[in-house]
Amino acid sequence: MSELNTIHAAFAAKVDAVLSALEAEGTLPAGVERRNVTVEPPRDPSHGDLATNAAMVLAKQAATNPRALAEKIVEHLERDPDITETAIAGPGFINLRLADRAWLGELEAIAALGEGYGRSQMGEGKRVNVEYVSANPTGPMHMGHCRGAVVGDALAALLEYAGHEVTREYYVNDAGGQVDTLARSAHLRYREALGEDIGAIPGGLYPGDYLKPVGEYLAQELGDRFKDAPEDEWLPIFRAEAVEKMMDVIRADLALLGIHHDLFSSEAALQAAGKPEQAEAWLREHGLVYDGVLEQPKGKVIEDWEPVELPLFRSTKFGDDQDRPIRKSDGKWTYFGADLAYHMQKAEEADALIDIWGADHAGTVKRIKAAVAALSEGQGKPIPFDVKLVQMVQLMRAGEPVKMSKRSGNFITIADMVEEVGKDVVRFTMLTRKPEAQMDFDFAKVVEASKDNPVFYVQYAHARIHSTLRKARAEGIEPSTEAIAQLGEEELGLIKQAAQFPRIVEAAAAAREPHRIAFFLYDLASAFHSFYNLGNDNPSKRVILAQDPALSAARLFLIDTIGQVIRNGLTLLGVEAVEEM
Repeated sequence: MSELNTIHAAFAAKVDAVLSALEAEGTLPAGVERRNVTVEPPRDPSHGDLATNAAMVLAKQAATNPRALAEKIVEHLERDPDITETAIAGPGFINLRLADRAWLGELEAIAALGEGYGRSQMGEGKRVNVEYVSANPTGPMHMGHCRGAVVGDALAALLEYAGHEVTREYYVNDAGGQVDTLARSAHLRYREALGEDIGAIPGGLYPGDYLKPVGEYLAQELGDRFKDAPEDEWLPIFRAEAVEKMMDVIRADLALLGIHHDLFSSEAALQAAGKPEQAEAWLREHGLVYDGVLEQPKGKVIEDWEPVELPLFRSTKFGDDQDRPIRKSDGKWTYFGADLAYHMQKAEEADALIDIWGADHAGTVKRIKAAVAALSEGQGKPIPFDVKLVQMVQLMRAGEPVKMSKRSGNFITIADMVEEVGKDVVRFTMLTRKPEAQMDFDFAKVVEASKDNPVFYVQYAHARIHSTLRKARAEGIEPSTEAIAQLGEEELGLIKQAAQFPRIVEAAAAAREPHRIAFFLYDLASAFHSFYNLGNDNPSKRVILAQDPALSAARLFLIDTIGQVIRNGLTLLGVEAVEEM
């Protein structure tokens, strides 16, 4: 949609036109830098509907003081019939109050744009790779993965909505010791499926019952030829088969949350293609990898420690606190070395990279950012790279921590959660806190029918709107714009709240913070409920007035458009906008 289809963008354009006029008349020098000029609601709504810092930002370039420039800007703005009041505040901020018709026009724009209201071309089609979840393929999705999965998925949707071309990627860690352990665990379940009494699961193997179906599948497909075969014969086969089956389980678990990735990249395939060697060669060529010896770990006494020469990445050049090995002493790639190559591969296909990681990976952020900064040099362009750290979720039931899962025996799975409270509750709740903040997920509280439960409160607003529309239609009243000029102060306040949505979308996308949409929806739902409840004490404030069908139709049009904005926001979060509760 055109950026001028929203009231805030339209008035930003009007301010820009005034600045162009001031350039033409010589008040401003030609070509002044306007990038930092903003037009947005003031912090205190009593100051007006919009405020601009234009005079503050441009006064120095105009060789004048901000208030003098503000007076020139106001002189032009006061000619606009959609601006009813201007005021210069403090050292030069300009506050504007808009005519009611401007807000009523925005209401009609919301209705006209429908699902497109809030969409933006801010991203200019730039390609963004969002990598999230990327759990080891050694078990079903559990709550340790859930929050990052939801945050990553909502962020990907937000960036698309804001005009980016987004790739949702899952990095499959299918090379390393944990995958060999998976293969050995699957082989044990395979023997069990063939009728062997395997007894207690040995220490060091994965004990979960989720591997029983994998063992049964392998027994059916392979027969008993690997039952007593030496490990070197079956390990590669069982590794590949077990990873494939576990990824099927993981995809199914994520689908329960409405999450689907565009791309699954294999670490094993990356290594087989020689990508780490290519990355190392390029880094050596540019003096960013050298052979050196790490210092002995500080604060630890390791009696058998010996200095070993390793290939080290010069991560200190990019802000890390020490250089990092990309290979182990046995020549195998370190996790960092493989990850470095993986990000080099991603950077070839994207204009920006975003990784969603658990907070326990905080120590890796500095070095991987250093690596991407280095590899950006090789691409000949800067690759913006952002790592979002997501804190773990503490599961609670009636205020007590939840530790055991009925299904897996040792952890709560995503399937457990979705089965108990539903996808929408899980997704919305995970976005009711900043991802870096600690979160409690109480099974009782998240299904409460109360204002204190954000997902209920927002969905109830949408359902309440549809219930009212159904009731009105049963009485022969349809939403209409014919009498919207009769809408009063309370209705205009609700419009102003809804009209924030496009700018919230852009701000949230720019900050990579999808939780801002959830916060906005809660505030909008709260404003709607407050408006709706006015009719409890004052019958003239009810949406449907039997004695005034024209005003009723206008109020129905208002709440119908509010419902559209709520629907648009919930869609961004991957949450259903229910019509009945």
